[in-house]
Amino acid sequence: MTALANSVALVTGGSRGLGKALVEELYARGAAKVYATARDPRTVTHPDAVPLALEVTDPASVAAAAERAQDVTVLVNNAGVATGTRLLDAPLDAIRQEFEINYYGPLLLTRAFAPVIERNGGGHILNVHSVLSWVSDGSGYSSTKAAMWSQTNGLRLELRPRGIEVTGLHMGYVDTDMTARIEAPKANAHDIAVAALDGVEAGAYEVLGDDLTRWAKGALAEGVAAMYQQLAA
Repeated sequence: MTALANSVALVTGGSRGLGKALVEELYARGAAKVYATARDPRTVTHPDAVPLALEVTDPASVAAAAERAQDVTVLVNNAGVATGTRLLDAPLDAIRQEFEINYYGPLLLTRAFAPVIERNGGGHILNVHSVLSWVSDGSGYSSTKAAMWSQTNGLRLELRPRGIEVTGLHMGYVDTDMTARIEAPKANAHDIAVAALDGVEAGAYEVLGDDLTRWAKGALAEGVAAMYQQLAA
């Protein structure tokens, strides 16, 4: 279990959307300091957050952030991108770029901050996934999230002996700028942030943020045909 009161957290993509909601909720739970990262730190508007420039795909930028934020005990890998790339017809470079941001970015952050968190006595890493970790829609994005799920499970085993717990957050659409053009039911970003940090404080391995995600996780045991209506015909 991880106490968020008096913790020092770093949230990637902390200037808007779910990242902003996570920054707000961390302070609501008594965090002593929250670094909110963005490519342009001037976009961070929370009055108490510490703005921090970060490009998650750039090792030098990640190293500079870790050098600046030596007091971190909680890392939230939230930054991500969904470009709508399709596996069969999108340029491979576009799919690779999604992997750079959604898969390698969190890995770079974790590798940089795990020693920091360990030196500070241990703590927690929260990785933001998606229901598309488990149900593919044929996009590059869903492939990155499936790979990220595997990364999170592997890192959990590696980091636990070092006093660092790892939680994966899964959810469907959240009402943010990323989903503004999508017509579908959407969860409230604040509600997802609350559920995520409840999971961190409880030491949960995974947080399932909505009914769709709970269905998808349960359907994994029923086989591929149960998850895709196209295969049931």
